[in-house]
Amino acid sequence: MIDDALFKAVEDAVRAVAEASVVPRWRQLTAADISHKTGPGDLVTVADREAEARLTEQLPALLPGSVVVGEEAVHADPSVLRRIGGGDPVWIVDPVDGTANFVAGRPEFATLVALAQDGEVHASWTYVPCLGLMATARRGAGALLNGEPIRTAEGAEGAALTVATSQFSFLDEQERRQFDVLGSGGVTARQCTCAGLDYLEVARGALDAVAFTWESPWDHAAGVLLVAEAGGAGVTAAGEPFRIAGGNAFPFSVARDEATARRVVGLMAGGR
Repeated sequence: MIDDALFKAVEDAVRAVAEASVVPRWRQLTAADISHKTGPGDLVTVADREAEARLTEQLPALLPGSVVVGEEAVHADPSVLRRIGGGDPVWIVDPVDGTANFVAGRPEFATLVALAQDGEVHASWTYVPCLGLMATARRGAGALLNGEPIRTAEGAEGAALTVATSQFSFLDEQERRQFDVLGSGGVTARQCTCAGLDYLEVARGALDAVAFTWESPWDHAAGVLLVAEAGGAGVTAAGEPFRIAGGNAFPFSVARDEATARRVVGLMAGGR
């Protein structure tokens, strides 16, 4: 479905859109440029909307017959999400992942794009412009960071872990108990503020795992493939791989290897 020329063209498009629509507004936003969607912590900016609009125009032109599922489009019309379960190739787009960081002027934000079909991700692009990072992956072809191969970390069974988790402010009481038990299991947990960047940290061996309780495909599709192609694996609370089309049991973990993912999910099961 994706050859070398298309893969490179998408990378170029992701870079160009982020550089044109997102980066110039970093640390330049006004109050009028920022609004809230579902609540105070759910931010959206003019950069999110403009970047998604440009990618929604450009990506299908690169692959005729493909469709787009973007975070802002789904917010406006939830039925758009059904495209992921269809037979057409689908671009899954998060124009600014880590919007709160972007609004606060921190550099930890990313533009995420994944290409999927029939519920399976075939390629992904994770661009962190202000840190100079472009991570890419193709199913069966490995993962790259700035053009160089990357691999997840190796570790001894039972060794101490560092895990990025869902933010506690978005969790209910039971979910918080699940994350609280990680500390008693030899895990240092820190809250995630940019899922795409934390997936990249796992893929390049700087983080052992992520553990999340939400399944918005634009947050996870690119990173799940990136980690898998770097040698890692993911598992849900039901013991199954994470499905981008939804219906996953929470929590789920994506980690440096399957044993680590299962260890994290198993520890959290003790907090139910």
